[in-house]
Amino acid sequence: MTTAARPTFDPAKGKSENELTYLTSAKDLPSHTKLKTRKPGQGGDDEFTAEELRQELEAAERRHFAAKTTGGSSPQHTAKRLDEEKARYIEMAQRLDAESDTSSVSDDSAESNSDDSESESEDETAMLMRELEKIKRERAEEKARDEQESLERRLLDSSQGGNPLLAQHDFLVKRRWDDDVVFKNQARGDSKPKKRFVNDMLRSDFHNKFMRKYIQ
Repeated sequence: MTTAARPTFDPAKGKSENELTYLTSAKDLPSHTKLKTRKPGQGGDDEFTAEELRQELEAAERRHFAAKTTGGSSPQHTAKRLDEEKARYIEMAQRLDAESDTSSVSDDSAESNSDDSESESEDETAMLMRELEKIKRERAEEKARDEQESLERRLLDSSQGGNPLLAQHDFLVKRRWDDDVVFKNQARGDSKPKKRFVNDMLRSDFHNKFMRKYIQ
């Protein structure tokens, strides 16, 4: 018999006899007892003074107003940009000269290559024509060979059909295993009576057979 529905021993004793317990849940324990402070390198108050912050702000303001008055760029930046553009234009001119030289050389080489390519194309055309003729000749020989084999096969079949000695005949005697037995077809006259349904228990075939066997 199960005791799942019965109370345990401590609740059965009552509240007056229960002893106090000093167990504490893990969720009731004190946690986060220390405050988090900024560590070195995280921008604390000790790293920057008010004077340094003021100097940095003033420097940023001066850079902003200088860029605004000069149209967004300083003279040094403008000179540097001009030098870069000049170097880029010089490089572009050198590249164009090199391309023109290579194009003239390529034209000469293209003419010589065109002559070579024409001769090579003629050689390839002649080679392809020879291969085509070879394939046609092989196909014609194969077709003639097949026709010769089919003709020989027909002649052989006709010769075997005309000669009874060469013709393939089946000399096996087809007969039943009981053709020469002594007692054969002995039960042919016995015919089993067909089952019929009679909707009367006293006139049914089973009742008549039962009465003839056990009563009469």
